[in-house]
Amino acid sequence: MLHFPHFKDVDLEPLWEEGVNHKVALKHDLLFTIIEGEKYAVVNKKTMSNALNHFAKIGLDYPVCTVDEESFERLRNKFLELQTGSEFEAMSTTTEDLIEVESDLLEFIRNSQDLLSSEESAPIIKLVNSLFFQALQKEASDIHIESQERKGEVRFRIDGALKKHLDLDKMIIALVINRIKVISNLDISEKRLPQDGRTQISISGKTLDVRVSILPTYHGERVVMRILAQSEHIPTLESLGFQDDITKQLYKLLTHAHGMILVTGPTGSGKSTTLHACLQHIATPDKNIITVEDPVEYNADNISQIQVNEKVGLTFSAGLRSILRQDPDIIMVGEIRDAETADIALRAALTGHLLLSTLHTNDATSSLSRLMDMGIESFLISSTLLGVLAQRLTRKLCFHCKEERYLPKALAEELDIPSEKTYYQAKGCKYCDFTGYKGRQAIGELFMVDDKVKMMIKDGFNDHQIREAMKADGMKTISDKLKEMLLAGETSYEEAIRVGLMDG
Repeated sequence: MLHFPHFKDVDLEPLWEEGVNHKVALKHDLLFTIIEGEKYAVVNKKTMSNALNHFAKIGLDYPVCTVDEESFERLRNKFLELQTGSEFEAMSTTTEDLIEVESDLLEFIRNSQDLLSSEESAPIIKLVNSLFFQALQKEASDIHIESQERKGEVRFRIDGALKKHLDLDKMIIALVINRIKVISNLDISEKRLPQDGRTQISISGKTLDVRVSILPTYHGERVVMRILAQSEHIPTLESLGFQDDITKQLYKLLTHAHGMILVTGPTGSGKSTTLHACLQHIATPDKNIITVEDPVEYNADNISQIQVNEKVGLTFSAGLRSILRQDPDIIMVGEIRDAETADIALRAALTGHLLLSTLHTNDATSSLSRLMDMGIESFLISSTLLGVLAQRLTRKLCFHCKEERYLPKALAEELDIPSEKTYYQAKGCKYCDFTGYKGRQAIGELFMVDDKVKMMIKDGFNDHQIREAMKADGMKTISDKLKEMLLAGETSYEEAIRVGLMDG
């Protein structure tokens, strides 16, 4: 009996050797890869004899290894991608089917000039649909399709990080992008200007709203598609993962009849989601809720939503002015970008409306100086601002594969955490798609504008002084929450640093 080295749960990359007919090798279940710098022939235990017979005929003197069923399948799929420059949905029943369909597609492209002028051909439609299907399966928030010099690439954003999905032939990428333009009602012939559109797609019983952005680049167009949620998918504040005390205080703020509540944080930190969760919490039939957003990300039934359109002069400030004539109880402004919007927003909050909005600042207290920089009077801020929630999204370590590690003493001392405790780091396994992380959690710091803060604003204290005073009064910061997650083994040191462990 032959004994070969066996590797388990590995994510291998294909080794495409010139001079080897990979199509035939694939038929015999013979694959090639590089493990720890050495070239290997990879075989599957079930089809080993067939593969070894073919390997003997090729005459390569690589060492042979075996891998588990799933790892073999994963590597085999990567070879199929390389071979055909396209991948089809997992709905296909057998791999034999897949190979037939894929090779048919390539033959079809080679033999049929009609296909090259058409986005309506079945294989392209099937390919685009399967991309959406796989994005849904992997819970991706965005699909990126890029044209490069010799090929195209598809990447998914999963849990906030981009992950390569597959490579496509340059010719097929152009057809895929045209197909996306067709379903988004965009101009196929326009390849020189950026275009934005929306589309709705029905896949496996779900209706998806997709926002499409197309940008011309040096090597051709690139597309980014954001998959938007329907109103039934808007999460509650509890399900976002905020600490209980923050949720309770936020609910208390939302009971106010007028005033302004701000959510701050960098791009992609979940601000819009939090605002919509707040709106769903307070939406009742006796309230008139109107939002002005750019873009409308969550399609909610019980609120009126206005989409900003700068081309026709519908800016945040113009939209906000019009909303005030619509007798609203609660207003949500997607983002306060300029002094004009800030001024109207604060005056709306002052005159008896509850106003929710977002700002781009690093922490909760910096929003005071940001508003003052926009020329807002401090008395207006202290009399209207109810509270500011600063938030971040932190990736959680995969429960199945996280590894123990120790933090160097100097690091632990700098962070003021015990050094002898066990911490965890990301590894990567089949459950988390070899990223080491699975899912994200919202964390935040809530800065309540109470009488003490109002006096400090009136006396001209800067936001750093106010922040220190709030911390002394027991305000939990984002950094504190990250330390808690680190100590509980929920996230890694690297992720905590990326999110803002050092921001204090």
